[in-house]
Amino acid sequence: MTISVYDVTVPVFTRMLTNLLAIMDKAEASAAERKFDTKVLSDMRLSPDMIPFRGQVMIATDHVKGCVCRLAGREIPSWPDTEHSFEELRARLNKALDLLATIKPEDLDGSESREVTLKLGGQDVTMPGLTYLTERALPNFFFHVTTAYAILRHGGVPVGKRDYIG
Repeated sequence: MTISVYDVTVPVFTRMLTNLLAIMDKAEASAAERKFDTKVLSDMRLSPDMIPFRGQVMIATDHVKGCVCRLAGREIPSWPDTEHSFEELRARLNKALDLLATIKPEDLDGSESREVTLKLGGQDVTMPGLTYLTERALPNFFFHVTTAYAILRHGGVPVGKRDYIG
């Protein structure tokens, strides 16, 4: 059995971003029920030195667009990181989902060996596409989606593992 790069990127990213949208719906409903603005959740952090919820969403979507575009040999679109409200964050998540919908399996054929160059610690680091995917893109994506989930859970949003997994 062969697993393609497409199989471990587009459907996985799509599912997790869709789940995050559903979690945000629950967060919005919870905020309305408890009578506070979702801006509180958007700015919430797990620790004072951590990036807030909104930043976690921005970075997760940055990893999505960076990953699929690098592996497909496409230019990475530039999205300003200006989202603050849930509405703006939802729009960004939907923009990432729209981008994923443009990626076809053949766009990623052979990308496991395509060289990917990243700036890490101010230095250019080049690696094969599969190494980039498994050691950089996927772990970073899941870290930020998980942290976004954890921030909302910590903020009292009634979500659990089923919401995260979908």
